[in-house]
Amino acid sequence: MNTEVWIEFARQNWLILLIALVAVWLVINLIKTMIKWAIAIVIVVALIVYSGVSLDQIQHTVTDVKNEAVAKLQGEALNMLRDEAAEAVFDSGADGSFTVKTTSLKLEGRPNASTVKVTYRGIALGEWERGEQVNALIRAAQSRK
Repeated sequence: MNTEVWIEFARQNWLILLIALVAVWLVINLIKTMIKWAIAIVIVVALIVYSGVSLDQIQHTVTDVKNEAVAKLQGEALNMLRDEAAEAVFDSGADGSFTVKTTSLKLEGRPNASTVKVTYRGIALGEWERGEQVNALIRAAQSRK
């Protein structure tokens, strides 16, 4: 499971986790019979059941926030494609691959590929389809070469 989910769960439910830890500690230290282990197990199972429901909700929230952030970065990157096309630099490799660099964008790909790898201000945005704006930036950079 994603560590961000566990961290967010701990932040939202720190009081419940603290109470559960204190309860387990008290049960283990104060009760001297075999029943203490049964009580400790019940507390841990209750916490796991409670966290299972909450972790799904938190996972959904983290995924939504991540998707929203990536969409916003993609929007900014598309705006930069238009704004920085005049200063784009085209570099081609011996194997046919190319790199287009601007002050805030970097595109890496192959001439006949349908996608390019996009990096925006050092953050990898994954592979994008070579749409009209991406191809326009590549053509502008090639013409400046």
